[in-house]
Amino acid sequence: MLILVREAIASADESAAVVLIRVERPKLAKRIWRGAADDGQEFGFELTEPLKSGETIYQIDSRRYVIIQTPEPVLEISLDLPTSAAAGIGWAVGNLHLELSAEPSRMLTPDDPAARQLLGRLGITFRAVEAVFRPGRFSRGEKTAQASQELGPSHQH
Repeated sequence: MLILVREAIASADESAAVVLIRVERPKLAKRIWRGAADDGQEFGFELTEPLKSGETIYQIDSRRYVIIQTPEPVLEISLDLPTSAAAGIGWAVGNLHLELSAEPSRMLTPDDPAARQLLGRLGITFRAVEAVFRPGRFSRGEKTAQASQELGPSHQH
């Protein structure tokens, strides 16, 4: 049986067992899509706004179904460098209209040939890793809710 979801649950029972619905970032950004939970339950999504990783979308008995964004290939750039260099890297990545996120110790951009070429040309050391990528997310200092700012999806021209 397909369950139709229109929005996340505002106040889920945090004590209920979690069943994950694993979703890739491009699909998670959409408003209309289909997916299945780890237990095989199928869902159809007709949303007014995209869901966020960690949101509960359905609850029954002692189970709650939670959206989780899957890791993807990204390039990791250490922020163990001068602030001006980090700003320059951010500008260069953005100037190519590539997406970027920053955490207290690293910046991430999708593992793309253009990003690899740019970082190589600039002489920037990077590593290819798998991580949950949230473009437009910039964290400062400690990892707390107050230390992060969501700038949303990339701007459009």
